[in-house]
Amino acid sequence: MSLTGFRSPWWFLLLVVVAAVVAGYVLAVRARRKRTMRFSNLALLERVAPRAEGWTRHVPAALLVVSLLLLTFALAGPTAEQKVPRNRATVMLVIDVSLSMEATDVQPSRLKAAQDAARQFAKGLTPGVNLGLISFAGTATVLVAPTTEREGVVRAIDNLKLAQSTATGEGIFAALQSIESFSAVVGGAEGPPPARIVLMTDGKQTVPQDEYAPRGAFTAAGVAKQKDIPVTAISFGTSHGTVEIEGKEVPVEVDDASMKEIARLSGGDFYKAATAEELKQVYASLGEQIGYETKDVDASKPWVVLATLVLISAAGTSLLVGQRLP
Repeated sequence: MSLTGFRSPWWFLLLVVVAAVVAGYVLAVRARRKRTMRFSNLALLERVAPRAEGWTRHVPAALLVVSLLLLTFALAGPTAEQKVPRNRATVMLVIDVSLSMEATDVQPSRLKAAQDAARQFAKGLTPGVNLGLISFAGTATVLVAPTTEREGVVRAIDNLKLAQSTATGEGIFAALQSIESFSAVVGGAEGPPPARIVLMTDGKQTVPQDEYAPRGAFTAAGVAKQKDIPVTAISFGTSHGTVEIEGKEVPVEVDDASMKEIARLSGGDFYKAATAEELKQVYASLGEQIGYETKDVDASKPWVVLATLVLISAAGTSLLVGQRLP
């Protein structure tokens, strides 16, 4: 555990008191020694005075000082970074269902592998995150509005169907609209929850041809940037994928460059997955990023426990060494 700061550092002023206790103990030891040296009959003193315990007689006092130091540290409110589940966030999962997803360069097919990975992502996402699902080909369809219920999302993922064309921009715009509608309902005094779009596609946009067109993918990514909704773009597939359309073998190479540009324009991240296992790893990483956040939490309890144990040790050693409490 690495400490990140203190919530009440003014408690460290108690160190002055601790220093005073140490100084008082040293002065008391010296005064006792002087009184002993003044005793006129040293032979009688050796017979009636208890035998000196040496350095061990200082152990109880040392433990008491250590416990005070630990208690002061605890009162100062040390904090540490800790991953905690998010209790409010919105994620729209946008999945390409164009005909190119039928390619088998990723076994058993791009679509089946994408469904499997998306299903695991939905099931593993922390309960406080609202998850929605959009599929897109020539048009985009909101299959599930943002919700914390995962069963509907999983069923919708299982029932994804292929269609013609790839309108990536429409998928992003549909996600933005769904997020805005949901945020308007749940915003409250704290404002809308943070949102993100997770876009998974395997090919280049075909509708419209120009990605900078009003409904193009790059235009949509720019709008997402303005609304502070980053797009995490996942490019899925290989350069040698093919599908059969009307009896012809058609190559369906992935378009990494466009996906990288969508991520850049929106302020999001880009991931490349050429296998089903790589896609699962990408989704697992996203689940950690989206589902959890790092916060500074109170870390004083271990110090209080340690201070208490040392204080008990001080009392125990004092009774053992000097037959009295310090």
